Amino acid sequence: MLSIQERHQYILGRLEKEGYVRVQDLADDLGVTGATIRNDLRVLESRHLLYRNHGGASPVRKKVIDLPVHEKSALQVSEKKKIALAAIDLLEEDDSVIMTSGSTIEAMAMNIKPKGHLNVVTPSIRVGVFLSEKEDVDVMMLGGKVIKNSLSVRDSYTLDGLKNVKCSKLFLSCDGFDLEAGLTTAFVEEARMTNTMMGAATEIILLADSSKYGKVGFGKISDFSSIDVLVTDSGVPQSVVDHLEAEGITVIVA
Repeated sequence: MLSIQERHQYILGRLEKEGYVRVQDLADDLGVTGATIRNDLRVLESRHLLYRNHGGASPVRKKVIDLPVHEKSALQVSEKKKIALAAIDLLEEDDSVIMTSGSTIEAMAMNIKPKGHLNVVTPSIRVGVFLSEKEDVDVMMLGGKVIKNSLSVRDSYTLDGLKNVKCSKLFLSCDGFDLEAGLTTAFVEEARMTNTMMGAATEIILLADSSKYGKVGFGKISDFSSIDVLVTDSGVPQSVVDHLEAEGITVIVA
């Protein structure tokens, strides 16, 4: 039987490799009780080596950094385009959707080819510009104060503009996603706006590349239970994908 130190090393090694570990899996692998593993996780959390969550543990979270949108657009370019194309496949004929700001959402806007006619509601100036150049797309720009880093709007005027729309889908981005912390962004105001958008759509679709997994921002958008679909890339650990699918979330790996 492994010593306590060896168990801890095993747990941290699995966590680094897989991005998420389950109590029962660790107990089965190490031949100990679930209570022993839960105690190990408490000890490791007290040393700031992991975060415990329901039924398992996740890596120590990294704080998100707010970058200008043109800098974000230069990161994970290939992954973002694949995610964008997979998201476009979810559009239906004559659809009406909301699209948030964000570099992955912009990649979606640049590559959209509508099925019939498409109505889009967005707070993003760049998304609005990209879509305005396309045939058979009507764009409703939300109003409000322009935020320079994201080139989008967010204030009470933005929220008021959402009161009169109901769309089939919301395509949203975030700065970080984590099994315990949920979907987060750098600013509370942006999180509030995105959460309000969720109330104006029937289906919630998150577009997030794997570099955002395990990161946490100050503003919480929602728990994972609020989304229906995650479109991401193969960099997200399979154990995380399995966990989300077990919770009833559809995961599309682009």
